[in-house]
Amino acid sequence: MHPHRKTAAVIGALALGTTLVALTGPAQAATPSATPVASQTPKVLPTPEGDGAKGICKRLPKADQRIKNALDRLNGPVTEAGSIARLQQRVNNAKAAGHTAIYNDLNDRLTYRKSLVPTLTQRQSDLNAVATWCSSQGLGTPTAQ
Repeated sequence: MHPHRKTAAVIGALALGTTLVALTGPAQAATPSATPVASQTPKVLPTPEGDGAKGICKRLPKADQRIKNALDRLNGPVTEAGSIARLQQRVNNAKAAGHTAIYNDLNDRLTYRKSLVPTLTQRQSDLNAVATWCSSQGLGTPTAQ
């Protein structure tokens, strides 16, 4: 299912639930609940004994590949779904058609998507340094860039 359809389904379900609660009438709404809401206590974890370097080094190749794939997609051509160029074209089309609400929504998404590039580039750089460290500690091999 498309993510926007899932969101619409969830919003619809919430609206239906709210409507049903409102239809139950003020008599039930004015009556206090018989059972109090149980407070949830946060899960207590043991104190970490290390920094998790072994696990980080183990997951490094997959993390690096995910970042590379995301950057490739973002920097892709107009024909690639998820690319900045494709979303820019949609923004231009909405502006040309005079669809102000659509233009504003797409432009906000474009701004966010453009902000991902420097963040992911920095993460990629950080992972390269971690890969070098992991290799020097005998915990893995550096990733090829």
